[in-house]
Amino acid sequence: MKKSIFLSVLAVLIGLFYYFDIFSFTNINEIRDFVLGYGVYAPVIFIILFTIVPLTLFPDALLAIAGGLIFGLYEGSLYIMIGALCGATLSFFIARYYGSWLRDKLEGEKFLNIDTAVKKNGFLIIFLLRLIPLVPFDIISYSAGFSSIRYKDFFIASFVGIIPGVLVYANIGAKSLAFGSSEFYISIALLLALIVISMMFKKSLKKKFFVQETIQ
Repeated sequence: MKKSIFLSVLAVLIGLFYYFDIFSFTNINEIRDFVLGYGVYAPVIFIILFTIVPLTLFPDALLAIAGGLIFGLYEGSLYIMIGALCGATLSFFIARYYGSWLRDKLEGEKFLNIDTAVKKNGFLIIFLLRLIPLVPFDIISYSAGFSSIRYKDFFIASFVGIIPGVLVYANIGAKSLAFGSSEFYISIALLLALIVISMMFKKSLKKKFFVQETIQ
């Protein structure tokens, strides 16, 4: 019953995606114009976009930056968090319910072989992976769905782990209108710092928890 309901909701989302030709955006200004075109419903539309982005190849980071541009740092961060967690949940249950079919359809994608690691350190593994923006957000979600991790652990670890990245990306979007200002350059510096730390963190995580080269 759950799978049938989930499949119906998924079919509706995919139908809406193709009907409205969503995610044909080429820059954040197009995203801003699209979202703001819905007036008072703009936050809801933005959250929906973030929820269904795992069904596309559209970059999450660009959508997150657009969130900061549209709504500002604090409100934007809130909507990005909600949307990202909804999208993560969607990815998780697609993989959990339709894992075999999904692997066949996405044969060329590099998923993370985290099942062995999450059996002992499920919450910690997802939390640490979420801190690394260099590991694709949706790949982590799908990979977690393929594994045996409990959804509760996955959700809470995701919620806590994405906070730094959300704040950094939302801040870039919020400061993008002040291009050339000291605030803008600080936001860029924070992003570069996050990337550098992530690169170091990625190597450490791979050595500590993974025997094979699972983080691509």
